[in-house]
Amino acid sequence: MRFNELVTNSKLLRAIEEMGYEQATPIQESVIPMISSGKDVIARSQTGTGKTAAFSIPVLDKIDEKLTKPQILILCPTRELSVQVAGEIRKLLSFSHNIKVLAVYGGEPIYKQIMALKKGVQIIVGTPGRIMDHMERKTLRFQAVHIVILDEADEMLKMGFREDIEFILKEVPTEAQTLLFSATMPKEIVELAGKYLKEPDEVTIEATGITTDTVMQSYCAVKKELKPEALFRVLDDKSPERCMIFCNTKRMVDEITDMLQEKGFWADKIHGDLKQELRMGVLEKFNKGILHSLVCTDVAARGLDIQNVDLVINYDVPDKEDYYVHRIGRSGRAGKAGESVTIVTKSDRIRFRNVEIYIQKKIERRDIPSKEEVQEKQIDRFLNKLLEEIEPELLFDYEQMVEKLKKKGYSAEQLAAALLKQTLSLEDISEERDVNDYRFDAPKRERSVPERGRQRGKERDTDRRERSADKKKERERGDRKDRAEERPKHSKRKGRSDDFGFERDKKHAPKEQVRLFMSAGKKHKVSVGDVLGAIIGEAGVDARHIGTIDMYDKFSFVDVSKESAKKVLSALQNKRIKGRKLNIEVAKA
Repeated sequence: MRFNELVTNSKLLRAIEEMGYEQATPIQESVIPMISSGKDVIARSQTGTGKTAAFSIPVLDKIDEKLTKPQILILCPTRELSVQVAGEIRKLLSFSHNIKVLAVYGGEPIYKQIMALKKGVQIIVGTPGRIMDHMERKTLRFQAVHIVILDEADEMLKMGFREDIEFILKEVPTEAQTLLFSATMPKEIVELAGKYLKEPDEVTIEATGITTDTVMQSYCAVKKELKPEALFRVLDDKSPERCMIFCNTKRMVDEITDMLQEKGFWADKIHGDLKQELRMGVLEKFNKGILHSLVCTDVAARGLDIQNVDLVINYDVPDKEDYYVHRIGRSGRAGKAGESVTIVTKSDRIRFRNVEIYIQKKIERRDIPSKEEVQEKQIDRFLNKLLEEIEPELLFDYEQMVEKLKKKGYSAEQLAAALLKQTLSLEDISEERDVNDYRFDAPKRERSVPERGRQRGKERDTDRRERSADKKKERERGDRKDRAEERPKHSKRKGRSDDFGFERDKKHAPKEQVRLFMSAGKKHKVSVGDVLGAIIGEAGVDARHIGTIDMYDKFSFVDVSKESAKKVLSALQNKRIKGRKLNIEVAKA
């Protein structure tokens, strides 16, 4: 059904068209007429089905623009979801300038929210805890509230908000229309609905497309101690532009993020212990493409406004089956193809089988590729990008350099091989470990006594090799070059060199440049990509204003346009790159 058949408000229709929506999703088609009629509603629907618009569109048509008191109250489980819902509502209000929406949540100074409330707000979106704070301060009153929406009600109950929710609902006028949206319908939800909803209409939308039609799912069975290596191989093999990596605990999120950054991946993290400002900053970098991997917990990721995720990796099998659906639903949204990979160890088998039962689908097993196979793919990708750079009119200066070196006795083949070695920095694969666990699905009775003996012998050999390789791990980490050197289309740079820096083509370099000194170098595990990402992400400087980046062991130099220099100096002074506090100043002549 088209939206012009569901919505009569011309301003709302115009905003919906501006957002690019034409056809209503099943949840929108079912729920919008129910809400418009004034009925209480219980809607069971997964994330990614358009439920925010489903409840927002009809309630916006019920607001008195002249009354500047809270009229709509929306409760959400997390800060991120509150921000996202408020953002979606603002888009729908593009042509309704007299209606104001405010997101209230912890982690932000409460006085800012109090000031906004005093100015007049018709729609409140927030977490139960912060809403109760405002109620206690008498800065938020509900006399004019006539619609209450519980978004992701099951998640709020899992997080222990039931008492808070009931406290809030008791303060809302009894005649208020109540709308409850939930992905699942546990006993507590049924009890809550029976207590506070009046003869509600019920609708259930099965989200089969999220788990089957749009996401290619697979799993790999690995030895527990080799899970990090399996993760690195998957990322190298798939080379995703935008990847979400899910862990079950905040501690594991921290550990995996540290390991990825040490390996040179453009990665950062989001979990509940991080301040809201930091979380939103990480999210912004991820959405802009400055970060390619986002490591997060399930709770922190709920409600995040993230688009175009092409790969989801379950580093840990989720504790709850519905979390799996939410996770992989991040990939393949809006009909786009997506992919998910779950890393499974023997101790995860029961939980993983429960996931398959829950989604009613057998997930395909795939082996983790060998380092040799991964390197072949990396080489193919690199050579394809290299061929794209062969534009004769842009290579003249470089050809002159080649001629000078040829006169010194080097052949073109030797020069090309040296540059390839410097850029690709292939890892030593002579002592590669197989991370796959081929016994994962094998019943014990199928292995004879001699086979088990041989297997134990192999395991002892593996243990010895692992112990002897401990000292080598750090060298392996240092050998891998920054991911930025493998992905030119984000930085839009050419002519890269890790020893001599990162040099712009003269055609694209800033005309008037200022050279800046930075107190971070290669020995601090800071790469060209880190410097580039900091300037673009923290200072907000466009790539065309950045010139050569020269990396040395303990410091680096970067050329920026004269007009951007002050901005870069101000934004990066005393900021941290790879944990190192940065001193940045204009380089001395």
